[in-house]
Amino acid sequence: MSKISRFTSKVVQLAKNAVGERGEVAAPGGGGCFAEYAVVSLHCLRVYLEKSYREALDLLSEMPHILGEIGLEATDLPDHSTLIKWFDRIKTALWRVLLRLSAQLHEPSEHAAIDATFFDRENASKHYCRRTNYRVQTLKTTALVDTESQAILDVHCTTEKRHDTQLGWQVARRNADNLASLAADKGYDWMELRDKLHEEGVRPLIKHREFRPIDHAHNARVDGSRYRQRAMCETIFSTIKRTLGDAVRARTWYGEFRELVLMCAVYKTKKAVKL
Repeated sequence: MSKISRFTSKVVQLAKNAVGERGEVAAPGGGGCFAEYAVVSLHCLRVYLEKSYREALDLLSEMPHILGEIGLEATDLPDHSTLIKWFDRIKTALWRVLLRLSAQLHEPSEHAAIDATFFDRENASKHYCRRTNYRVQTLKTTALVDTESQAILDVHCTTEKRHDTQLGWQVARRNADNLASLAADKGYDWMELRDKLHEEGVRPLIKHREFRPIDHAHNARVDGSRYRQRAMCETIFSTIKRTLGDAVRARTWYGEFRELVLMCAVYKTKKAVKL
């Protein structure tokens, strides 16, 4: 079985679990709609193939075996504009469920790291930028990563200028029940963040910025092996950008977030298929 076939099989199962599949037929019949799991699977394949909507559908039309995994035939494929509309129609909550289910493929531990990177927002025409006040060219993305399995547990993105400590707590709070420790670099040095993590039963592995001798003493107490695992975040960011792209295509902020979540889910599924 080829890699893309194994990937498709895994993605279809994840999509069915995410939407709560009820035995629906993938292709529309008698004026009906596509099954939601089929549309989610097509979007995952688009990202996996690293193609635009139109190019991905053209390629899939020549892959009857892959379409058969979803329950579709070449004649069933929607127009690329229909697929774009479905991407806006599917709620963000479903993409989050897909992200969580894809993380469970790797049996995550209770030790995580958090870090941020920037993805480019695909260049738009000057006319579009002036008309919509589209000025911010990068999207700040914060990811919570399991340090042992290298699975992405949660994602947050913003175009606003918010400090890492604020974003770090927002992401950590959503996942505190499943964490025993959280590693981060000095950009997350904030005593209130450490106190909040302690209250949630999470050990903060966050080094202090060294202004006084006591800061050196605090840093010496940080678990070296666990703390050094925070570099896994940078490794994962690099892999995603090299294999799936370093820019988002959507124009709306919620569309860009969904696109990033989808990229993370595809990355984890690809990794699981290779195991």
